[in-house]
Amino acid sequence: MTPNLVAGLEPPYYTAVFTSIRPEAPEGYAETGARMQEIVSGLPGFLGYESARTPGGIAISVAYFRDLPSLDAWRDNAEHQAAKRRGREEWYESYSLHIGKVERSYGFER
Repeated sequence: MTPNLVAGLEPPYYTAVFTSIRPEAPEGYAETGARMQEIVSGLPGFLGYESARTPGGIAISVAYFRDLPSLDAWRDNAEHQAAKRRGREEWYESYSLHIGKVERSYGFER
């Protein structure tokens, strides 16, 4: 899989940074993750998504949204709510979520 970075976003915009610890490949996780990507990608105001995972089980996912109402629509989505409940009950050892407003953004590409 080729890594892709979200680039070229005009600030301001918002990020949801989700950091978690979970066991390798818990049952149903990959399928639920694919469904969540499908849902969030179709929401107005969704700008993109990046994620990384260490061999030790730490994962960081960053989702980008144009504004807070777009981010709130994702938070309030019924299927996303159900996936979050399942995550707390079955998949995650721990997690944290940080919401931020991006006021400056730049990058580099060779």
